[in-house]
Amino acid sequence: MRDAGRCRGILAALVVLAGLAACGSSNEIIEGPKNVTALKGSEARFNCTISQGWKLIMWALKGTVVLSITPTEPIITNDRFTAMSYEEGSNFISEMIIHNVQLSDAGQIKCSLQNSDRDGSAFLSVQVMGRLFIPEGSLVVMEDKPCNVTCRALGWTPLPRLSWEIGVPVSHSSYSSVREPEDLQSAVSVLALTPQGNGTVTCVAEMKRLHVHKSVTVNLTVVQPPLESSYQSEIRKSANMKTNKDTSGTKLKSGNENYGYSSDEPRTTKTASLPARSSESSVPEQRVSRQPYQGSDQHQLGPASRPQVSFNVASPKKVRNVTLV
Repeated sequence: MRDAGRCRGILAALVVLAGLAACGSSNEIIEGPKNVTALKGSEARFNCTISQGWKLIMWALKGTVVLSITPTEPIITNDRFTAMSYEEGSNFISEMIIHNVQLSDAGQIKCSLQNSDRDGSAFLSVQVMGRLFIPEGSLVVMEDKPCNVTCRALGWTPLPRLSWEIGVPVSHSSYSSVREPEDLQSAVSVLALTPQGNGTVTCVAEMKRLHVHKSVTVNLTVVQPPLESSYQSEIRKSANMKTNKDTSGTKLKSGNENYGYSSDEPRTTKTASLPARSSESSVPEQRVSRQPYQGSDQHQLGPASRPQVSFNVASPKKVRNVTLV
């Protein structure tokens, strides 16, 4: 008898559960979840609006149930998936929250009711914010001289939009961004500018759908062109001019020996003799005169054309030599 009563109790419980499930099957999903794009490491939230009287709500990620909700409490099997609930008029809103979103979470999200063939589905997209850096770091460049600044974005999904913010006075600036050919998750942007003063340049990477960005800023120090090169250039120019001048002077001074030249030194001849002079008298400084170089057709003077020398015996003054050609 006791066993028979126990069996009747179990059957009654099963009938009640079946009735609850049957009642729950009359409920419907009024509005399913919407597509969400989330950043890796952040949270993703999905809402499902259901009519009153529901008994069990199930949330699935890529075909696997990760969260169940009863009228009294949620059934959590993974701490990364939690639930919130709201009342909206006569309807019930179930919200599933995915914490610390990972790239592997990307896929279909589904909200369904027990014993119902209707569901609401959406898609989770995950974006990854990678590294952003300027390899050169702070730069020292010359004033009014074109220079380049390179920015690299590594490990981004999808690739960000790269742009520049210029905080220095420039006479020209432009930039171009391309995907790295060997890495589909990396891009590079090159800023070309002609700076005219000190300041900063900032590379900005923006996620297209999340409206979030990352930036990196470096200092740009502008210096005057070095004076050393100009000084050395002037020194070389001066040395070249001196060399040319010396070469020209050498050419003017070169020539053949003038055989008609006679030294001012006194010599003994049979024609006349000079009287003795006082030790206080002085002889004017002798000067040598040479004819300039006249070319290969210049003739040399022979012994027959030697100059005639004469002395004024009455006067102690010296008479200069005269060359007769």
